[in-house]
Amino acid sequence: MQKAEARPRQHDHPGGAAKGRGGGDRATGPPGAPMEIPAGLMLEPSLYTIKAIFILDSFGQRLLAKYYDDTFPSTKEQKSFERNVFNKTQKTDSEIAFLEGLTIVYKSSIDLFFYVVGSPHENELMLMSVLTCLFESLNHMLRKNVEKRTLVENMDGVFLVVDEIVDGGVILESDPQQVVQKLNFRVDDTALSEHTVTQAIFSRLILMT
Repeated sequence: MQKAEARPRQHDHPGGAAKGRGGGDRATGPPGAPMEIPAGLMLEPSLYTIKAIFILDSFGQRLLAKYYDDTFPSTKEQKSFERNVFNKTQKTDSEIAFLEGLTIVYKSSIDLFFYVVGSPHENELMLMSVLTCLFESLNHMLRKNVEKRTLVENMDGVFLVVDEIVDGGVILESDPQQVVQKLNFRVDDTALSEHTVTQAIFSRLILMT
């Protein structure tokens, strides 16, 4: 599994950085000892994350939506946001939009619109890589027939694809080939399990006769 790399983000603190000579706020210690950095001033690593993934039809109606934080806590707020995003993006040729303080990357295919939503500070290229991975994985799974009817008929698989790419908002995979391989493994493993159970039941019936 290809995990997103952690990157440091510096958080703003009212006190700023530790003051130097004469500033008053200095870490104390014996001469020559390394200066201790207060925990609150250390750079905190953070994984690339997203806030939401959703797929809408050509009328702006939700087909799939997964939200990973409480930016839009209720279904009503989520659908209102989706409607605003759809109205802003349905007739544009761009691939990125900024709405309600969020960064949105999107792609359309026949009668479907795919969206990945991140914070205003998130890497746009990383968001786009998630969108591309989602679309290419579905394109393979749906045999290059990425349209509403086929997607709805295979909705269980669509959710599996999304879950392989993002877990709890953390980006786990951006390579569609890896996603497809994992899905094939799941399908094969499930089929094997069902075959094993059937074989066991058949063998028991033979012993009982």
